[in-house]
Amino acid sequence: MENGPLDETPLFNPSLLKELDFSQTHATFNPTISPTNPGENLVLRPLCAADYEKGFMTLLTQLTVVGDVSREQFLARYNQMKACPDSYYIVVIEDISLGKIVGTGSVIAEQKFIRGCSMRGKMEEFVVDKEYRGKQLGKLLFETMVLLAKHIGCYKCSLTCKPENIPFYEKSGFKKDPESFLQYRF
Repeated sequence: MENGPLDETPLFNPSLLKELDFSQTHATFNPTISPTNPGENLVLRPLCAADYEKGFMTLLTQLTVVGDVSREQFLARYNQMKACPDSYYIVVIEDISLGKIVGTGSVIAEQKFIRGCSMRGKMEEFVVDKEYRGKQLGKLLFETMVLLAKHIGCYKCSLTCKPENIPFYEKSGFKKDPESFLQYRF
């Protein structure tokens, strides 16, 4: 593969983020931040291939074991996801003053036959860079993705998390269910 600059084409249409009605969120933000205004020098937007070189994979290591993912492997996976429209919604927060990815979260829209061929949103891989924590960015990412899941037509969202993180997600309206995962029904 070529070693030139990576593509800045977004994984999904960024206008979806602008269409979200943030007044429907369960969260309060003090100071006020939103998907269109996440903070000074910060931009919340869809993942793009160029984010590999902006530290996206390095950020994920603050969440879990990532492994040694080469540029080629990243691009192959990114292109597989992009080839499945209306399925993968990964957002990032970039500190544009540094060209660094400092937060991310995702919703995978699982296509279903049940509930009139509806979709279930699977929330995954939420992480904020340790140097940017305490600025409400995790809450912003999560609330944005809940609203996005609802906007694209998911009938519910679910996630798995560590027990110590349950209170964080319950503040967003998620409830622990008997099967030991959290969900938010629309």
